[in-house]
Amino acid sequence: MTKRSGKESTACPHRSPGHDPGFGVRRLEALTEREKEVLLLLGTGVGNRELARELGIAERTVKAHIANIVEKTGLETRTQAAIVSALAHDALCSDHACTRGVVTDSQGRLRPTAA
Repeated sequence: MTKRSGKESTACPHRSPGHDPGFGVRRLEALTEREKEVLLLLGTGVGNRELARELGIAERTVKAHIANIVEKTGLETRTQAAIVSALAHDALCSDHACTRGVVTDSQGRLRPTAA
């Protein structure tokens, strides 16, 4: 860790108030199914135009969904929502063939990730 104000800190930044990325994950139940779908796609890093194209909706509708997601999850930014999406992928994704939660071991064999 870096020194600040002449004092060395070993505390994890996630323990600081307002910096826990898991906070938004715990609020997913407040989202509609469509908002969860938008959030899942948001975590892929694509922009609003691509999200709109993928979902077959207007770009301004995507913006409205993202604003609702940010508000309902208690986050402040779209970037924070994208991080929550990555952290909560398994909770948001219903595709049983999805390999996002799968990693390989040292011999290249597939193994599920530890949640």
